Order: sequence, then structure tokens, then C-alpha cells
Amino acid sequence: MTKELEHNFVELLEKHQNIVHKICRLYTNNQDAHNDLFQEITIQLWKAYPKFRGESKFSTWMYRVALNTAITLYRKSKRSIKTQDFDSVLFRIKAEEYDDTTEKQLSVMYAALHELNDIDKALVFLYLEDKNYNEISDTLGISEVNARVKMNRIKKKLRSILNP
Repeated sequence: MTKELEHNFVELLEKHQNIVHKICRLYTNNQDAHNDLFQEITIQLWKAYPKFRGESKFSTWMYRVALNTAITLYRKSKRSIKTQDFDSVLFRIKAEEYDDTTEKQLSVMYAALHELNDIDKALVFLYLEDKNYNEISDTLGISEVNARVKMNRIKKKLRSILNP
């Protein structure tokens, strides 16, 4: 690969890295797992970058690669033994000590999102990123109608999780 290609990739990754961080936050429970997933997504983006044809925006392509990588790793991790994450225990203790409403609300939201399946998480993530249904359907490879129907079902499910 040429230096110019490498330079362009690094520049685009730096510009859009928040996309990857948000996806990592959605699919991981601690900083180590977040860092590992960020690294894996970066590797997959780098491997796929020479094939990026520019037919869509870089950010749309990045969403697709990052979500596919996260979903693949998430599915593999579901086959492993479940353990209690030490960081999340400390986080809960800290949240009870400090009256940080925003932190608690985010924690509740992420807990609810973690109950969704991997595709539904991706759909909610793109929706919260203010992507229109056309962009969501392109990124996830589903029809626009399917994206709308799924989103309505997810909203109902999240309401039932948050308001039992």
C-alpha cells in the first residue's frame, strides 16, 4: 500500500473515530474490551480500505464495517462463559455514591440496549446517530420498510424493559 493511501486512511479514521468509539461502547462492558474492539475494528477497516470505492460516504462504509466486526465478535463472545465484570461493580458503587443523574440515565439506557439482539442494537445506534431510514437500510443491508418496522418494534421492547 502506498503512503498516500495510508495517510488518507489515518486522516479519515481520526476524523470519524467517534463512530467506532460509540459502537465499542454499545457492544462492550469495560475499557479493556472497548480497547480490544476498537483495535479489531481499526484492523478490519485498514484491511478493507483498499477496496473502498467511494460509492457511499466514508462514514457510512465505516459504520457497516465497524458494526459487522462488533456483531461478529459479540456473537463469538456469547458462546463463552459469563463472568461478573469487576469494573461494572465499581461503577455501580460509584454511581450510588454520587448523585450523577446523567450518568445513571446513560447506565440505564446502555443496560436496556444490552438486552437487545446485535442487529437491533446496531439499528438503534444508527437511529440515535440521526441517520435516516435510507442510510440505516444501506448500512445494515435491509430494506427501508424493514428498518422502520424493526425500529417500531424495538421502541416497544425498550419501553417494556424500561417501564416494566
